[in-house]
Amino acid sequence: MKIVNLLSILRKVTIKSVPKGEILIHPGTSTKDIFFIRKGMVRSYYANGIEEEITFQLYPEFHMVVNIHAMLFDEPSQFYYQTLEPSKVYTIDYNSFMEMASKDPELFEMNHRFIGKKAMKLAFKRVESFVFLSPEERYQKYVKDYPNVINRAPDKYIANILGITPVSLSRIRKRLATKKN
Repeated sequence: MKIVNLLSILRKVTIKSVPKGEILIHPGTSTKDIFFIRKGMVRSYYANGIEEEITFQLYPEFHMVVNIHAMLFDEPSQFYYQTLEPSKVYTIDYNSFMEMASKDPELFEMNHRFIGKKAMKLAFKRVESFVFLSPEERYQKYVKDYPNVINRAPDKYIANILGITPVSLSRIRKRLATKKN
């Protein structure tokens, strides 16, 4: 990427220190901010007001958080995006970014490759894991893919992501620990 392109992006970026528990994106909103997590962790979750919250994903450092419903489908968010730890995020308005990208093929390609495709790839991989992997295999894959998340997030969030109960997660961990010894 050319230095001129990078500088034009950096001029539009805002750096924020966000306390633990702050909501970055609310359901029902169409915000199109792009958040890059420099430090901390963000949880996306669904809450219907009747049942317990359902965690969809945990985003640690060096991951992007976007309102995928607004960006890809022009619909309001279905999820809350909340910081689980004090966090430092870089944020840029998607429309500003797209305005720059419309004038620069490199930025346009970066948007296509990193924002849209990456979000879709993550969603498809998650669906595939539920179809092709057992709960134990999903857990092992999650530990491999996100080793720095396992000890930072509550077990109930990790269990939600894996589509199992916290009790099942505990049993899987015990079984794997027994196999190691």
